[in-house]
Amino acid sequence: MTASALPVIDVAPLVAGGPGREAVAAQIGEACRAHGFFYVAHHGVDAALVQRLETLSHRFFALPEATKMQWRMALGGRAWRGYFPLGGELTSGRPDWKEGLYLGTELPAHDPRVAARWPAHGANLFPDAPGLEDFRQTLLDYMAAVTQLGHRLMEGIALSLGLPATYFADRYTADPLILLRLFNYPSQPVPEGLDVPNQPIWGVGEHTDYGLLTVLHQDDVGGLAVHTPAGWIDAPPVPGTFVCNIGDMLDRMTGGLYKSTPHRVKRNTSGRDRLSFPLFFDPHFEARVQRIEGLAGAQALDDSALRWDRANVHAFNGRYGDYLLAKVSKVFPQLRDEVL
Repeated sequence: MTASALPVIDVAPLVAGGPGREAVAAQIGEACRAHGFFYVAHHGVDAALVQRLETLSHRFFALPEATKMQWRMALGGRAWRGYFPLGGELTSGRPDWKEGLYLGTELPAHDPRVAARWPAHGANLFPDAPGLEDFRQTLLDYMAAVTQLGHRLMEGIALSLGLPATYFADRYTADPLILLRLFNYPSQPVPEGLDVPNQPIWGVGEHTDYGLLTVLHQDDVGGLAVHTPAGWIDAPPVPGTFVCNIGDMLDRMTGGLYKSTPHRVKRNTSGRDRLSFPLFFDPHFEARVQRIEGLAGAQALDDSALRWDRANVHAFNGRYGDYLLAKVSKVFPQLRDEVL
C-alpha cells in the first residue's frame, strides 16, 4: 500500500497470461468498486524506455516556446495532435497550468479513417529539433508497449466482472482509440491576474476521464490527487508503477458499479518541472457503447447530482466518438470547428 491508500497490484500474471489472473482480477475489481484508481507493478513495460521518454520530453519542453509552436495543435487539424502552451487547455472552463504534446496512433494518409476525415485520427506532429532525433521512435515504442498493457488490464477488468477475458476486445477495443499526452507542469508562478479569488488555477482542474482506462506514468515530483468517498487523497509516485483509473464509459457500461473517479493535479511548486504521461485506452471511435447486462449491483441510475460536472453518463447512448468530441470542444474551444 502507498501512503495514499490506493492499492498497488502486481499484474505480472495478467501480463504473462498464465495462472493467477483471476486473483489479480479480483484485486482490480475491488479497487474499481472502492474508488476507481490503482497502481500496477511488474507491468512489463521496459523501465529504460520510460526513462528515455522522460529524458527526451524534458529536452522538448526546455525548448523556447516559439520553437515548440512549430508543432502547435492548429497544424494537426482534425487529427487533434500537437503542442499547446501554458494555459492552452481548459478544464471546466478554467485554464490548466501546464503545457503539453498530444499524440495518438500513427496513421498514414491512405488509412480509410483518415481518408474519411475521422476526427482524432491521422499523423502525429513529431518534434525533430536537435537532441530529439530518437523522440519519434521512442514515442511510438512507448505507445505500443503501454497499449499492450492496456489490453491485458482490460482482460483483468473483464474477468473481475465475471465476463470472458476477451469481452471488451470483442466489442470495443480490438482496435482501440489510443491517445497519449505528454504534460509538463513547470514550477513557475502563474501570471498576475490569471488567478481568480476562490477559483485557483490548478495543474489540472477536477475532472473524470472520458473512456475506459487511463494508464499514467508520473515522474518523482508528484501532485496527483484523487477524490475518493473518504475525501481528497494524494496519489504519490511509486517507482516502477503506473497509476490506472477508469473512465466515464466503463462507468456507463457497468451501470455505476465501477465509478469514474474525479481527480486533479496540484499546481507545481517543487522548484523543478514535473512530467506526466497519461495514455487513454478507449473504445473504437465508432463503437456503440452499451450497458453490460446482468451485472450484480449495477443500477445505471441518474447520479448527476453526485458528479463533479452534474452530468449523467448513464444517459449517453451512441458512438464513443460522439462523447469524445463533445468533451474535446470544451477542452480546446479554439479547435472546435476543425475537429467537429
